[in-house]
Amino acid sequence: MVIPTLVFGLILFMVPQATTIPEEFKLRIFYLLVLSTLVIPMVTVCGLRLSGTLKSLHMASLKDRAIPFSVTSIYYILTVYFLLQKGGLDPILGKVLGIITLAILGLTFVTFFWKMSAHMTGMGGLLALVLVLGLKFPSFQPVYPLLTVLVLTGVVGSVRLFLDAHKPMEIYVGLLYGFLLCFIGFSIIWG
Repeated sequence: MVIPTLVFGLILFMVPQATTIPEEFKLRIFYLLVLSTLVIPMVTVCGLRLSGTLKSLHMASLKDRAIPFSVTSIYYILTVYFLLQKGGLDPILGKVLGIITLAILGLTFVTFFWKMSAHMTGMGGLLALVLVLGLKFPSFQPVYPLLTVLVLTGVVGSVRLFLDAHKPMEIYVGLLYGFLLCFIGFSIIWG
């Protein structure tokens, strides 16, 4: 759930030409996006845990993942709808969150049958964003962000394996799925 926050932070503050949002509104919009894509879903998941609907915040079984992933998908869909309906906002934001939402919807669908890594799906999407921004915006120097994301991706994948939260194939498929979907989607958006 932290990845969309990183995505929008990167777009709004590190690559200002990626969106037409005026500087004075960027921080407010960023806070709105953090609220709707991080805070509200996290509070909901914690609420599900406290109510006993969710056995563990680790969501080790497929059954544990279905409800939180579905509810998070609904929050993201509503936020995309809001962003695309607001005429004064740059539609780039809605489109970017739309791609992220497609990744979450696909992940949610797969979750009913198989345990693909949500962490690695997010890391793949973040990696794709850094590469696309580096290719599309010459003023953006992607070397350090790319190295940072690559190291984080390796650390996250290794930790997931170390904790025995996933099998290697679940890690690789999640990373590949997130990367390909987001690379293609973001390339179209900033085509």
